[in-house]
Amino acid sequence: MGLKTPLIIVNFKTYESATGRNAEQLAKICEKVAKQTKSNIAVAVQDADIYRVSHTVKIPVLSEHMDPIGYGAHTGQVLPEDIKANGAKGSLLNHSEDRFEIDDLEKSVKIAKKLNLTTIICASSDDVSESVAAFNPDFIAVEPPELIGGDISVSTAKPQIITQTVKKVNKIAKIPILCGAGIKTREDVEKAVSLGAKGILIASAITKSSNPGAALKDLALGFSK
Repeated sequence: MGLKTPLIIVNFKTYESATGRNAEQLAKICEKVAKQTKSNIAVAVQDADIYRVSHTVKIPVLSEHMDPIGYGAHTGQVLPEDIKANGAKGSLLNHSEDRFEIDDLEKSVKIAKKLNLTTIICASSDDVSESVAAFNPDFIAVEPPELIGGDISVSTAKPQIITQTVKKVNKIAKIPILCGAGIKTREDVEKAVSLGAKGILIASAITKSSNPGAALKDLALGFSK
């Protein structure tokens, strides 16, 4: 199953509520909401949880990271071929908590393309988004780091970042733009869509929620307006 827009990617990070068996349970909740709302929802999980989660649900499962390496002596790194073999459909790259060197980022996208893995490059600004668009990833997710995990969404605090990202990237390639950072409500999603976003990348709004199913359903309904 590929990634289609409008798209919601739930990034599990390393929260206790989204690790191991908890990752399986949260992925099941995400899958249930996807069916109920007829939404495109994918989950990004730790590489150690890719196999168990991808064999539990049918929605797309992504890795939170991969390294630009091939088979060989790379102890402790994440091999792209391995995440694919374990069920990942693609990977997040360059999250603000997991920055890449620019050359490694370009190499990662090239490797992913050869393996038919979907790439979502995270970018901190519209200028960074414009720069990485040259690598032609499948998606670009613009997330101002200072708003991640906060109470004010990027679509409210810095709407111009979304519109400028869409404008600058579209001059280079037709790459769908996702946005993240502080998005917590249906209204946040509706505003992001009105600004040109084709989806959202979220984490704590779901992983730290006392009712993740209800929270995710509210966000999914933001695309139905």
